[in-house]
Amino acid sequence: MVRHLLPRPDSVLCAALAADLDAADLRSEPLRAAWGAEADDALARGIRSPLLRAIEGRTDALATLGRLFVLGMPQPEADVAAALPRTGADGLETLGLGYREDGRVVPSALIRPQSFVDADGVGEWWIASDLDELALHHMDGGGALPPDHVLGVGGASRTLASLVMPLEVERALDLGTGCGIQALLVSRHAGTVIATDISARALAYAELNAMLAGVRNIEFRQGSMFEPVAGESFGLIVSNPPFVITPRGAGVPEYEYRDGGLVGDALVEAFVRQAPSHLVPGGSAQLLGNWESVGSTLGLRRLESWIAPELDAWVVQRETLSPLGYAELWIRDGGTTPRDAEFEPLLDAWLADFAARGVTEIGFGYVLIRRPAAVDGAEAAAGPLRRFETLPQPVTSVGRALRDGLAGHDALAEGIPDVLLVAADVTEARHHMPGQEAPSVIELRQGGGFGRTISVDPALAGFVGAGDGDLSVTQIAGALADLFEVPLVDLWTDLEPRLRALVTDGFLIPADR
Repeated sequence: MVRHLLPRPDSVLCAALAADLDAADLRSEPLRAAWGAEADDALARGIRSPLLRAIEGRTDALATLGRLFVLGMPQPEADVAAALPRTGADGLETLGLGYREDGRVVPSALIRPQSFVDADGVGEWWIASDLDELALHHMDGGGALPPDHVLGVGGASRTLASLVMPLEVERALDLGTGCGIQALLVSRHAGTVIATDISARALAYAELNAMLAGVRNIEFRQGSMFEPVAGESFGLIVSNPPFVITPRGAGVPEYEYRDGGLVGDALVEAFVRQAPSHLVPGGSAQLLGNWESVGSTLGLRRLESWIAPELDAWVVQRETLSPLGYAELWIRDGGTTPRDAEFEPLLDAWLADFAARGVTEIGFGYVLIRRPAAVDGAEAAAGPLRRFETLPQPVTSVGRALRDGLAGHDALAEGIPDVLLVAADVTEARHHMPGQEAPSVIELRQGGGFGRTISVDPALAGFVGAGDGDLSVTQIAGALADLFEVPLVDLWTDLEPRLRALVTDGFLIPADR
């Protein structure tokens, strides 16, 4: 049985460990080169044998630490001592990351390199977390994860990281920090970051990871939701909260990393209702979450009702699941499979809970809420941005797209800007019927951001095509009115709302931004 140790952050030992990991070159690219790209990809699917075959017989520091910390495998004590000359097995035990047993060092945590790209460039950190399902399966034979399990950087963490707007703020809050990856990312653009979690174990990992990264502007506090920051305000709040809908009852595990202890989607509702009071004017809150469709009321409509009408709100629903699909997803996520005796009772509990509350569908996505920076003048006249949409297509660089969309909305407060430029990632596609000179369909496509594709008519396509900065909006509209032989006022009445949408969507950019 693997010992479930509590991490004990120590700045001196973490500095020594970071130096050892650096000397061993325990980073993403060297590891991928050591065991091959195909094997590296297989690890994400829970397959490790190709990686082991690739480094079989190697006892160098990279191979030893790759097996110990990336795969979670016990290693000979002598090999670990050679790979970690500054830290040693004693240091790992003191940090709560491993222990000696029968001449081997047994890991009690994973430490994996995590690459990132943001406005400041490319970087990489080592992120410690609890042993994952794969490591526990090979050491303990598998089974459900412990209720206080602390995840590493998974799909949800990477999704939120891609969503967070690159904003320079004085103070930021990472609510439900987990292993601390979001706090680390936000720390690059914030003077001070407060990282909170209900789990003492998660906070220990998060603090240890900050020490490994040499980041000193993060403060760690334990508590639920906004309790640890009562009366405080922030320029940016980010959260991957424990939003997973879990039936309340005996026999259903309550995983701290994903279950907030409330009924249904009440935790997401509580967050979006409470977050605005912790934002400075102009501040934003971003979170991942899910929301239930109850009876004939769609989840997005319920979510919209939770957000005060004076706030900017941009909600994107990425997918929906049936109650059965949702239950199966999260039961498996906890390490329980249909082969296990616990699976059917858990499935029955989930389905009974959904049925009792009339839940017909569960939506997944992300939420952006912004407190207005001003309440008078042109900005107030423009009104808040209220956008609730479903976008199934793949997306990239969404954080920048969200930031630019808000900036575009703000720029429109006093009307259409004098000069609009077509964004660099926008292309045009024209579809022709055989033998026809005029296109039957004209599309504008985004190469980045939300990857939107919209159909436009010749007038709007002509306007976008002239958006190189040489002509003002008024000049382009006048030329198009002459070209299509229509009154300018009629053309502008048709174009103006669609130009606004193109600015908010990022197809067109104000020249002075």
